[in-house]
Amino acid sequence: MNYIKRFFSAFVAAAFLFTGSIHTVQAAMISSEQVAASAVTSSGEQDRERIIAALSREDVQAAMVARGIDPAQAKERVAALTDEEASTVAAQIDNAPAGGNAFIGAIVLIFLVLLLTDILGFTKIFPFTRSVR
Repeated sequence: MNYIKRFFSAFVAAAFLFTGSIHTVQAAMISSEQVAASAVTSSGEQDRERIIAALSREDVQAAMVARGIDPAQAKERVAALTDEEASTVAAQIDNAPAGGNAFIGAIVLIFLVLLLTDILGFTKIFPFTRSVR
């Protein structure tokens, strides 16, 4: 019984000792607008980072210098973009063709479709093809 009293008194003493180091936390409600604004800001920063990464490539910098654009000034202007502008530019970078004109690709696609329909016998456009039918 004596051990139980000693243990209990040591436990209470330790509890009083550690209660001084407990910090209080204050929590407040935040609005959904604040959450949306912080999400937009973080996505805007990610978009700016993607744009700067694209501008940091050597071939892009060489093309900018050839057109008389200072790469450092271009990066400064990217930093000055609003979140919406950065998102638009980043989307254009993602959707841009990798190395050419989309018009040429469309012409090649139309040619291949017409050639295939000519070979299958649905059309007779090209004189150098023979129909399967």
